Amino acid sequence: MASNRHLGRIIALQTLYEFEFRRDSGDTTAELDEILDRNLERYEDTVDDKAFVQQLVHGVEADVKRLDDAIQPIAPEWPLEQIARVDRTILRLALFELLDLQELVPAKVAINEAVELAKAFGSDNSSKFVNGVLGTAYRTLIEGKSNNASAKV
Repeated sequence: MASNRHLGRIIALQTLYEFEFRRDSGDTTAELDEILDRNLERYEDTVDDKAFVQQLVHGVEADVKRLDDAIQPIAPEWPLEQIARVDRTILRLALFELLDLQELVPAKVAINEAVELAKAFGSDNSSKFVNGVLGTAYRTLIEGKSNNASAKV
């Protein structure tokens, strides 16, 4: 049985994936909250922390450009449009957790969860790719920021 937050991340991944797919396919009726509510309803008896799922979905969607701008230099040989949609969505979710939910989610948990999502929903090489990109993101965006802050003190 998946942990509550793990299941929440699965729901967030499915919601963001469907929303982006439908929007990119020209579906003008795609509404993020409708998709999220439908997906949450499926697991109504299992997911206790719906606020966490909502925070992930709305946080990622609100900051897609910022997250993509952070991902691109970390994986320069992979233009974002060439990264599989599921891998790109997993990277956005994890990067949002790393950058914006540090008080709520330890970095290693965010990375491990993303790797598990990639194993479950991505291709054969997705977990290695996600792990590599997020490892670099952690070293450059998280550790680098804290090292620079302590050097200024």
